[in-house]
Amino acid sequence: MIHDGNKPRFLNSGKVKDVYDMGDDTLMFRFSDRVSAFDVKFHDTIYRKGEILCKFAQYWFENLRTPNHFVRRLSNTEMLVKKMNMIPLECVVRGYLYGSLVGRFRNNQVKLPPNSGTRLASRLGSPMFDPTTKSEHDMPVSRKHAIESELVTAGQYDTLYDTSISVYETIAGHMNSAGFILADLKLEFGISDGQILLGDSIGPDEYRLWSKDSYAIGQRQDSYDKQILRDWLEETGWKKRFQDDLARGVESEPPDIPPGISKKITARYISSYTTITGLDI
Repeated sequence: MIHDGNKPRFLNSGKVKDVYDMGDDTLMFRFSDRVSAFDVKFHDTIYRKGEILCKFAQYWFENLRTPNHFVRRLSNTEMLVKKMNMIPLECVVRGYLYGSLVGRFRNNQVKLPPNSGTRLASRLGSPMFDPTTKSEHDMPVSRKHAIESELVTAGQYDTLYDTSISVYETIAGHMNSAGFILADLKLEFGISDGQILLGDSIGPDEYRLWSKDSYAIGQRQDSYDKQILRDWLEETGWKKRFQDDLARGVESEPPDIPPGISKKITARYISSYTTITGLDI
């Protein structure tokens, strides 16, 4: 429900959010229960997912000291943000060897920070800034390429590097106190009045979160994020089908999500929110 007088004008629909122009210097994000994995959008939805994502975003934007675009939450699934010129980089920070980083490391496509473990789910020697392009299929991008391609200036890249690492360390410390491990984090930034601001959203769709109690090096981790769906897709062969379709230039048709997987994701999103924030949902 919208509480402002301006009538919103629909702009676009992303994987999770619908974006509306409020007719002034603000946008409205409407978070949905939609879900995607491996760049494939599913027909099924995840109950209360949009609500948790919206409230998590509000919590982090209000509690981080990093300047950001958040104005206020309008409803359980809607929030108002400042308009910005978005920077065309996904600012990924990795603290553990997991996900796509594993394959890239084993194929000698990336170097890990000094003193990093090399087994699955090992902690890296220090947080690793690992940005990607913003496209349908994100690709890792180096500082040199980002600057030469005019995605950012040298100064902007260095600001994004420092800010992203700082935000990761702040959230990771908070998560640690709540009994969780923040494996990695994806951030987006934009420019408003010449200032770089943290934007988009921060929640279980933007990070990998593990329980400290069940953490064990060398094995797949017990997740409190969208990785639950990714793991099921990999175990059942759907990930490979998606990859084969992509290689052939064919759009993948997603499977139905089993009710047990959907319920587990909802339960994990809710329990992590209440535990981390100390707030009721």
